[in-house]
Amino acid sequence: MERAFNKLKNWRGLATRYDKHALIYRGGMVLASIVLWLSA
Repeated sequence: MERAFNKLKNWRGLATRYDKHALIYRGGMVLASIVLWLSA
């Protein structure tokens, strides 16, 4: 689980939370998770 968080921190927008709305932030998190899952 910790490795997944470390990989997600490579996505700068997610690590610094640029999005002000939770829904948009969640969408970015889902997109990053899918891309990481498909590349593994």
